[in-house]
Amino acid sequence: MEFSKFSDKQLRDLLQKIPAELKKREGRERAKALEETKAFAKSRGFSLEELVGGESKPSRSRGVVPVKYRHPKDSSLAWTGRGRKPKWVEAWLNGGGKIESLVI
Repeated sequence: MEFSKFSDKQLRDLLQKIPAELKKREGRERAKALEETKAFAKSRGFSLEELVGGESKPSRSRGVVPVKYRHPKDSSLAWTGRGRKPKWVEAWLNGGGKIESLVI
């Protein structure tokens, strides 16, 4: 295809139409592949859901992390020591307090 013979408008139109056409083709190919896969599974005596939608392994639950730091005056303020320091810890440290004084 000789693009130099196209006008600017024609080239811009092509730029708009090409992605849409590619997306349509991809959708048709995906649907075709899905139907072929379902037919193959059925020929083996399974549904596609039985083969790929089966039960997944249960995720390992994480245990509760115990609180490591507590505010000395307000016991409702607690921190496990993981992640970002809470504002109350930052305020305590900025006020001259030591992290060791918050350890439970």
